[in-house]
Amino acid sequence: MLDLLIIGAGPAGLSAAYEAERAGLDYLVVEKGLIGNTIYNYPVGLTVFSTTNELEFAEGELKPAREKPTREELLSYYVRFALDNDLKIQTEESVLAVQEIEPHIFSVRTDKGEYTAHNVLFAIGAMDHPRKLNVPGEDLPHVFDHFRETYPWVRKKALVVGGGNSAGEAALFLAEEGADTTLAIFRDDWTNNDPKQGCIKFWVKQPLENALGEHCLRLFYLGRIVEFRVGETVLESEAGEKVSIPTDVVFVLIGSDADLTMLKDLGVATEQGKYGEVPVYSEETFETNVPGIFVAGHFTNQRHIKGAIDAAKALVPRLALGIKSVPA
Repeated sequence: MLDLLIIGAGPAGLSAAYEAERAGLDYLVVEKGLIGNTIYNYPVGLTVFSTTNELEFAEGELKPAREKPTREELLSYYVRFALDNDLKIQTEESVLAVQEIEPHIFSVRTDKGEYTAHNVLFAIGAMDHPRKLNVPGEDLPHVFDHFRETYPWVRKKALVVGGGNSAGEAALFLAEEGADTTLAIFRDDWTNNDPKQGCIKFWVKQPLENALGEHCLRLFYLGRIVEFRVGETVLESEAGEKVSIPTDVVFVLIGSDADLTMLKDLGVATEQGKYGEVPVYSEETFETNVPGIFVAGHFTNQRHIKGAIDAAKALVPRLALGIKSVPA
C-alpha cells in the first residue's frame, strides 16, 4: 500500500517525488513515456521561453550556456535530478484506470501491473491530447499535430496552422532552414500584442517579422481551414475567399488539453478554468472534491512549469503531515 502514487514524471511529478522522498513517504512515479517526456517532445534544439528560476527545483541548479536553456539542457537537468536523488520512477508504463475501492484507497491499473495507494497525484502533461480542427483530411499522413525538427522539410512546401508560440517558432525554424513556409493565422492572433491573451511572444514575433522579408516565409490571414488534400490545402481567407496552396507537409499547432476522463470516472467535478475545463480543486492543497485525489500542472490553472513545480512543493509536505498524524 503506497502513501502516494504519482502519475507523470514531468516537472510536477519530479518535484512531488522529491518532496515525498524527503518526507519519508512510500511513493511511486509511473510515467508512460520518458523522464521529462513533455520536454523530450519539444522541437529539437528549441530554446525554452522561461528563465532558469522558472524551471529549476532549487535556485542555481540549472546552468545553461546562455540566459535561457535549450530543450537538451533542460531535459538533461531533469533526468540528472531524478538520477541524483534516486527517485522511484517507472518509465514506459501507462496508467489504464484508477478506481476508488474504499474511501482513500485507490487501485491504479497499468499495462504492466496494479498498485494500491492512499493518495494519487495526477501530474500528466497535455501534449498527448492535441486539439483538432475536425476538417476533412486531418488524418492524412503528411498532417502532423507536433513539430519536432526542420531538416526533413528543406526545400519542401510547409504549412503551419496556429496562433501561439509553438506555431510561430515552427514557422520560423522551417523558413530559416529553407522550407517554403506559410503561417496560417487569424489576424487578431497576429496583431494582438498582449502576452496574457496567449499571443505570440515578442521574442518569437520579432524574428518572424524579420523572416517575412528575408526568408521563405509568408502569412495567410485565416478564416478557416476547408480541407487537407494530398499535395495541397484548401483555405478560406478572412475575406471568405477560397484558396488552394501546394503543401508537402502540414503542422496543426493549435494547443492541447489535459485528458480528464480518468478523473471524471472517479467522480471528480470539473469547471471552466483559465485555459479550458479543469478539475475542481483547492488552490491551497491541490486536492479535488474526491479525498485523496490531487492534481498539478496541466490539470490545474497553473500550467507553466514553475506553477507545476510549486504545486508539488505545496501539496506533498501538507499531505505527509496528514499521513504522519494518523495513528498506525
